[in-house]
Amino acid sequence: MTEQTADMYASLRSNVGNLGQILGETMQNHLGGAFLEKVEQIRILAKKSRQGDEASREQMLALLTALPDEELVPFAKAFNQFLNLANIAEQFHTISRNCDELVCVPDPVEQLLGHMLDTDLDKKDVIECLKDLDIDLVLTAHPTEISRRTLIQKYAGVVDCLTEQENKQLTERERRQSTLRLRQLIAQIWHTNEIRSERPTPVDEARWGLSTIETSLWQAIPDFLRQLNDQVEQKTGQQLPIDVCPVRFSSWMGGDRDGNPFVTSIVTQEVLDRNRHAAARLYLKDIVTLLGELSMDQANAELSALTDNSKEPYRDVLRQLRGQLRNTIDYLNARLEGKKPDIDTSELIWHKTDLLQPLELLYKSLSDCGMKLIANGLLLDILRRLACFGIHMLRLDIRQDASRHSDVIAELTRYLGMGDYNHWDENEKQAFLLRELTSKRPLIPVNWQPSDDVAEVIRTCALVAQQPVNALGSYVISMASKPSDVLAVLLLLKEAGCTNPMHVVPLFETLADLESAADCMTSLLNIDWYRGYTKGMQEVMIGYSDSAKDAGVMAAAWAQYRAQEQLVAVCKKADVKLMLFHGRGGSIGRGGGPAHKAILSQPPGSVDGRIRVTEQGEMIRFKFGLPKLAVQSLALYTSAVMEATLLPPPEPKKAWRDCMQRIAEESVLHYRGIVREEPDFVAYFRAATPEVELGKLPLGSRPAKRKVDGGIESLRAIPWIFAWSQNRLMLPAWLGAGEALQDAADRGELELLREMEQQWPFFETRISMLEMVYTKAEPNLAKYYELCLVKPELHHLGVKLRQRLQLGIDAVLSLTQATELMSHTPWSRESVKLRNPYIDPLNFLQTELLARTRREVEPSEHVQLALMLTIAGVAAGMRNTG
Repeated sequence: MTEQTADMYASLRSNVGNLGQILGETMQNHLGGAFLEKVEQIRILAKKSRQGDEASREQMLALLTALPDEELVPFAKAFNQFLNLANIAEQFHTISRNCDELVCVPDPVEQLLGHMLDTDLDKKDVIECLKDLDIDLVLTAHPTEISRRTLIQKYAGVVDCLTEQENKQLTERERRQSTLRLRQLIAQIWHTNEIRSERPTPVDEARWGLSTIETSLWQAIPDFLRQLNDQVEQKTGQQLPIDVCPVRFSSWMGGDRDGNPFVTSIVTQEVLDRNRHAAARLYLKDIVTLLGELSMDQANAELSALTDNSKEPYRDVLRQLRGQLRNTIDYLNARLEGKKPDIDTSELIWHKTDLLQPLELLYKSLSDCGMKLIANGLLLDILRRLACFGIHMLRLDIRQDASRHSDVIAELTRYLGMGDYNHWDENEKQAFLLRELTSKRPLIPVNWQPSDDVAEVIRTCALVAQQPVNALGSYVISMASKPSDVLAVLLLLKEAGCTNPMHVVPLFETLADLESAADCMTSLLNIDWYRGYTKGMQEVMIGYSDSAKDAGVMAAAWAQYRAQEQLVAVCKKADVKLMLFHGRGGSIGRGGGPAHKAILSQPPGSVDGRIRVTEQGEMIRFKFGLPKLAVQSLALYTSAVMEATLLPPPEPKKAWRDCMQRIAEESVLHYRGIVREEPDFVAYFRAATPEVELGKLPLGSRPAKRKVDGGIESLRAIPWIFAWSQNRLMLPAWLGAGEALQDAADRGELELLREMEQQWPFFETRISMLEMVYTKAEPNLAKYYELCLVKPELHHLGVKLRQRLQLGIDAVLSLTQATELMSHTPWSRESVKLRNPYIDPLNFLQTELLARTRREVEPSEHVQLALMLTIAGVAAGMRNTG
């Protein structure tokens, strides 16, 4: 470790130590000194065990297995909360005044424009690109944030205290008060149950998403745009238009019904109302504050005429908006209570223009009257929030599986005596769908009584048809593979009376679907009626989770890359703009990793100023949970999309492509050779990980499996990744990749691999992600799970998997010519090392509790709750659930 890295590590360690000390005092007050001593003893033994001290390891295991039932929960809680506090300290460190340049970006907005404007690019092109950016971050509930919302709010309070204590001007009394508040918050955290007593509903998930906007993004958006505008003005002399907002937000929470029977049309309507209600509340608060500020009497002719030469023209307009917002809140309250209020929508803020036009009039009047300084205060902040959030806060996507739509039409065609749509070939389906799409008569009979599942799909389409154009985002079709999958949704929306041209988005998820995506979209865009419907814009979603689960990360990544290249070409030929929607997760096995690097590694031409990306579960908190963090994340997304648009990566050389194709083909064989063809794999997986027990953890609203009685193929990608991260083998994030790299090296392609890693952002990102998961993987811990939980006759598979892991590590180190993993990112490496002595005891305890749970018919409540806490603690330490 370099001296500089050690210094920054010491700076973080100081905050970690202070928070840990307060937590220790809290535990001592609650459980006594003997318990705290035992916790500290196990922590020290775990640290020594990490350094290869076998005696310490054995002593630690003896202490853990001897814990009495009544100490299981507080022990798991102690290590769990220490890891959560360490996460907070690290998160705070990246926005701290004392932040080291190796750790964070001191001014990400300045760096964003500085980088772009210091190139040979024309400044005018940079500014035009910035004005036209369309970055849509889609908040999703899965993998659901494992921490409860009440605890997240307390963690935010801890960050506030740490921020306050950096102020060198604090008096001794103020410092004592701040420390007292910190102690109170940590005591509240300790005495709060970390595990939800009930599984959250889809509405709960949607409310959690809204809380992130209320507590952080509502402030971060105007902060970001103000900083961005200052930089533009400083470097170009221009100001950004007041309606510019390069980043906006959508949501799947309450709209994603794929495999989730709890998301119904009733739930979706409630979430839409809650989204609008939250927006109205926040705008009302802003308008009331602005009402106190805009006391001036001078106005331009337009505002004077509108307010009949009032002495307080600005306040007159704001008072009317205040009344309309209060009416809107009352109206939505009544709807949420199940009533159907009869009210004239002119008395409400019902369309974006209802709020936008009056505020723009005030802004213009202030500017015309020489008061632009005042106009550019809170009023401009509100206008920028409107540009980002509208009056619906989040645009809600609808997602449903392709088979659910075809089942609707099949049931209908059977009822009408036309045969079974599901048994027709693709040409017959397309001919029927296009005939009905262009027909002026309705297809669905008034007296038809469909089955419950079909009726729910029809109700959802009717709900879509009733919504204002800006309330909804896209209609995403899971497991799409044919043009008829898209046309079927368009027909159902037409029959429901939908007049808004909603984006209907095929989601290509499996390896086979990714490989045939271009053919599907070519056929679709060759249909004149459909190309007219698109109005020159086609959105396509690329699935990362299921493709990686299907084929392994390396083959999936190459299939995603090639699919994007081909889709760019298809849309260019059809003269249609392409919006790619990346369905990425937080973990590497689900397409996760640093967003900036990921965007810059996309094929040239695939970004072009437009991108949609899912932000999932706990990653929402890590990226957007604090206003300063959110500003950093917004800047990183903006800079990456601008750079990918204006300075796209190079086209890969033919030799690189051919090599990558061979690696992909070999990696999928290595991956499937284990996951699909190894007869003992499923039994080993279910024994060596807490996969079965995860299904009992009240995390997200969705079932863990698409089919209750299905095997690995029916398991959702999230519990698949989550389970392997718990036993620390991290298998889905690397299996097949390292073996294929070694195969390439054995063929004499090592120098070519090094050239690819140094010159091709796509390949460099893949290797970097592999290094990260290899660093997090702990084969010795995975072996301990095996010894405690897996039948001896299955141990041969564990030996093989650990050999594969080591082979991959050796292959990557040989390629990068480094002596240790992540040598180029010392901060990230040290961050992983910092947590290990606190995660390890939780892993060892988890194996003991899993063994007890599986041994006993009815394990005690202590055992069950402690097991859930170890799962939460390991997830906190690993920084992602899946």
